[in-house]
Amino acid sequence: MLVLTGIGTLVTNDVTLERGKLGVINNAALVVGDDNKVALACEAVNLPRELRTNAVDIGGRAVIPGFVDSHTHLVFGGDRALEFEARMSGKPYTAGGIRTTMSATRGASNDTLAENARRLANEALHTGTTTLETKSGYGLSVLDESRSLQVAASITSETTFLGAHVVPPDSQIDDYVNLVCGEMLAQCAASAKWIDVFCDRGAFEVDHARAILSAGAKAGLGMRIHANQLQHGGGVQLGVELGVASCDHCTHLNDADVSALADSNGSTVATLLPTAELCTRSQFPDARRLIDAGVTVALASDCNPGSSYTTSMPLVISLAVLNMNMTCEEAVWSATAGGAAALRRHDIGTLRIGANADFSVLNTPSYIHLAYRPGVKLVDAVFRLGGCVAGSLL
Repeated sequence: MLVLTGIGTLVTNDVTLERGKLGVINNAALVVGDDNKVALACEAVNLPRELRTNAVDIGGRAVIPGFVDSHTHLVFGGDRALEFEARMSGKPYTAGGIRTTMSATRGASNDTLAENARRLANEALHTGTTTLETKSGYGLSVLDESRSLQVAASITSETTFLGAHVVPPDSQIDDYVNLVCGEMLAQCAASAKWIDVFCDRGAFEVDHARAILSAGAKAGLGMRIHANQLQHGGGVQLGVELGVASCDHCTHLNDADVSALADSNGSTVATLLPTAELCTRSQFPDARRLIDAGVTVALASDCNPGSSYTTSMPLVISLAVLNMNMTCEEAVWSATAGGAAALRRHDIGTLRIGANADFSVLNTPSYIHLAYRPGVKLVDAVFRLGGCVAGSLL
């Protein structure tokens, strides 16, 4: 059992407390049971006397649920630093750079891919991410997609088959879609929980995306979609129609797209990836428009070697507040409970009683500092299932 007291601000995301969207408890205590789940979250003065003896006083620091990063691409070879430099010199971003990483990924050993993915996952952990999703998508062959997913499964249970990232240069699109829906899916499904498709300019059209997602669903995988990042298109409408868990990017939306997402009543989440816009000097998604329409919004890092090479969810939160008109409260919720909703999980992204005891201790008195102090290390300690896995309370 772990008992923390002296919590300046405890974010629970427990709406049953009737303490706002974040379920904030000030001057709080948090108790983790022997089952590694949250046993109690309350004002410190209400902590039962028998639990106070071995309590750890954290001196007024804030505690928040662990970040849930529901969109990453951690399995790849090489990097694209030169492409980044060219883009910063004025070259526009396109999906074509994915093929550069394909070559490096195909040429990398399993050990090299695994070492790099673990490095990035550990980097994310130290900034407060306790759950992350990650995708294949840089192998683009049966063998390389399969081994990419095996690497992904070694670092997280939230694995996504993204054989439909782009069409490799040695293939025709119809032939490649048939491969993805057939032999590639058959080889990859055992290591995947989800299937995804990049439905956008330079990647896959709506009809191909429909076929790919439907094949994945038939194989027992949950569905996700990259949609409307580079231009307006039919990806979001398709995602809602098929009941995907999340439409990711959602940068270019019309009123019908927003209404469709809102009408899903949270079944389909809009996952926004502001570091991708930052690193490509592109238009930021209009989070305010989505939230005001009643859409459930998640925030994620989109960590990848081409357009968003960061694992920092605190940076994502800061950008969401400063560039997408989200409040601090909304951004923190979207980076925790919102990410959990995008993965259709109820045991993470919250510190309500019975949830996994995944949380971070900040070196500030309030979650507001995550947006207020961009680029500053604010996470002192990270706990997963009640155990300290990064940093220290000292």
